[in-house]
Amino acid sequence: MIVPNGKGELLRVLVVLGSGGHTAQMIRLVGMLSPDHDYAYIVGLDDQLSESKITRKGEIYRVHRARRHEDGLLKTVVKAIRLSFESLGVLRKAKPDVIINAGPGTAVPIAILGKIFGKKIITLEDWSRVYSRSRSGRILYHFSDLFFVQWPEMLEFYPKAVYAGRLP
Repeated sequence: MIVPNGKGELLRVLVVLGSGGHTAQMIRLVGMLSPDHDYAYIVGLDDQLSESKITRKGEIYRVHRARRHEDGLLKTVVKAIRLSFESLGVLRKAKPDVIINAGPGTAVPIAILGKIFGKKIITLEDWSRVYSRSRSGRILYHFSDLFFVQWPEMLEFYPKAVYAGRLP
């Protein structure tokens, strides 16, 4: 089934892949969506594994990671600024209608900028989050048009979220 973007064109979906579990969740979610969408992906510069997991063809855009766990505040801010400029370039090239993510740090700048430019943002809080919010989730909750949680306990933290169970 083809879902037009309101302009008589295929829906352009930009998928943000993190690493590990973030990528696994997004690949599962994309597998549940229509194959007729026009997919594009954001992948970390050094993340060959996530790219190898992509099952639906689409343009791949490489960006620097938002942060590493050992990064301090100043280094994280500098990396976020760099990633924001890279994200602007991706938005300009990919021209997505919707941006979907499972909450990696890389998703924060692209989601905020996407929202500013009128894109729909869909966030899936990581399946490992049962009793606490992720850093990205705390931010993306306020910018997402749809925010999904995978555990009913998380509705306490995100009252406007949609509980849809865990991804199969």
